[in-house]
Amino acid sequence: MIKDVMDTHTHTLASGHAYSTIRENAAAAARKGLELLAVTEHAPRMTGSCQAIYFQNLKVVDRHAYDVELMLGAELNILDEQGTVDLTENTLAQMDLAIASLHIPCIVPGSREYNTQACVNAVKNPRIHILGHPDDPRYPVDFRAIVQAAKEYGTLLELNENSLRPGGSRKNTRPQDEEMLKLCVEYQVPIVIGSDAHTDTDVGRHDLAHALLEELHFPEELIVNRSVDALKTVLENKRLQLK
Repeated sequence: MIKDVMDTHTHTLASGHAYSTIRENAAAAARKGLELLAVTEHAPRMTGSCQAIYFQNLKVVDRHAYDVELMLGAELNILDEQGTVDLTENTLAQMDLAIASLHIPCIVPGSREYNTQACVNAVKNPRIHILGHPDDPRYPVDFRAIVQAAKEYGTLLELNENSLRPGGSRKNTRPQDEEMLKLCVEYQVPIVIGSDAHTDTDVGRHDLAHALLEELHFPEELIVNRSVDALKTVLENKRLQLK
């Protein structure tokens, strides 16, 4: 059984299309025995989400609730081939954790080369810690190039639970996930599992991701969810790139 003590990708009411609060999500994490919960609201270019002031004021929120450590940050929208995202450098500097993802409302799918370059340039950004759901088949990518960049720049690649669920907006993602995971083993690149929860009942729900990892015999040492210290080491290594 995979050891899993965290959820690094969750949303609250502030994202505009999610349905629980920070404390409701934290309570759900505590009930599931998680040690750490990241709240990563959609950044401003996502329709209906919060504005920059929300992220700039996260300093007022306690980083612990119900004996669960909280990391507060953003799921950024990748906006172009240069990997531009929708919060400023100064605002990103205040984030505990930042995911960057391709979302249909924010970037039109391009060629395989265009989509790949958008992801690779986001991965290179020292303020970005996780590349979110890179398995979306609407954005075909060169996974080898992305995995190689993740290794070079120390950015985590996400195995997204929502992507694997039947009926989600990202269809038939399993082949992409399998390809990415096999390349992660080849290059020894760590991954992180995120629920992408939009309601408290989905916090920490990683069942489909666990099943896929077990089926592929994916090495536990490459799964950051096994240890809060493993995640914090990744974050510290990214911070060192800023010096």
